[in-house]
Amino acid sequence: MKIAVAGAGYVGMSLAILLSQHNQVTVVDVVHAKIDSINARRSPVVDAGIEDFLANRALDLVATLDGATAYKQAELVIIATPTNYDPNRNFFDTSHVEKVIDLVLDVNPQAVMVIKSTVPVGYTSSLCERYPQGKFLFSPEFLREGHALFDNLHPSRIIVGVPGESAFSDELEAMALTFADLLANAAEDSDIPQLIMHSTEAEAVKLFSNTYLALRVAYFNELDTYACSRGLDASQIIKGVCLEPRIGSHYNNPSFGYGGYCLPKDTKQLLANYQDVPQNIMSAIVDANRTRKDFIAEEIMRKVESLLNAGNPQPVVGVFRLTMKTDSDNFRASSIQGIMKRIKAKGVQVVVFEPALAVEEFFGSKVMRDIEFFKSECDSIIANRWNDELSDVRDKVYTRDLFKRD
Repeated sequence: MKIAVAGAGYVGMSLAILLSQHNQVTVVDVVHAKIDSINARRSPVVDAGIEDFLANRALDLVATLDGATAYKQAELVIIATPTNYDPNRNFFDTSHVEKVIDLVLDVNPQAVMVIKSTVPVGYTSSLCERYPQGKFLFSPEFLREGHALFDNLHPSRIIVGVPGESAFSDELEAMALTFADLLANAAEDSDIPQLIMHSTEAEAVKLFSNTYLALRVAYFNELDTYACSRGLDASQIIKGVCLEPRIGSHYNNPSFGYGGYCLPKDTKQLLANYQDVPQNIMSAIVDANRTRKDFIAEEIMRKVESLLNAGNPQPVVGVFRLTMKTDSDNFRASSIQGIMKRIKAKGVQVVVFEPALAVEEFFGSKVMRDIEFFKSECDSIIANRWNDELSDVRDKVYTRDLFKRD
């Protein structure tokens, strides 16, 4: 099958790699450097699996800036463009998705478009009203940054949503099964659960899944906050709690708060979808993340005050990495940025160690790329996730990473 993928981020690249094992795939993006990188068989995102497959596997894959030509030749167009949360509108910004739709309908209205971008509940049905000539499916992705291809090769489930309101619903029902099979046949696992449902329900699955993960992060962070406030060993409490098989020992490592590209925006979008629907938990999840960052910032300020009381007139606090996850290059909405902004607002001098940043300053703070110089310059270091590079300055480091993993 001839497939075009719009967007060369984690979602788009992992799908393009996955499907180009058995199909002819063209990746479309607006960033020239990404296109050059893909065509040179280098990954534009930090993901070991994508890097390995590009370098060592036989893939029927090209990348282009020319969306019109790519979409014109495609039977299937997968849309994996960003949908950032717009705090002013209290909704996802779906304009990049719609730009792709407009171009596809202009050059190839017969193509089926599979939306992989995260969207508000009810969005695909609204597209059927706005573009009655369009053929749309929605398929949520369940990927981790840095492990996106692995998660497509070993998916927990494959879900495809069909808008029953579409004039092409029978054709789309058949294509949903075909698309699910394309993903399953390219994966390395067998007997992968496949669910075909209404597109609105599939959209809800995505947002409720990520909000539950955010809930779990917030829960263990609040447990950790309690332990810190009472002088208790949070790791022992967590281990004891998680031996309950209905709870389990996964996704339980405290942090500075949930962050990254998906969880903050997806929880806020789901909360917005709850307008006129009774709820308590959804608001609490969003509020808990803000409270956790406030608590962490206060803990760091206590350390700064101790340095001041010890005679240091201007302590320097170092931020070790801006990324949300280990093995990621994504800074978007990382929790440590929220901490950084809070302590800078109190007048603390902050420097940043971030080798992935090309700029010399980040939010007014000096960016360093030499780890040894960074460690020597800092009086205190904050790290959302531990790294063994900090072992020799362990006494300077503040982290709530109890189990040394994401």
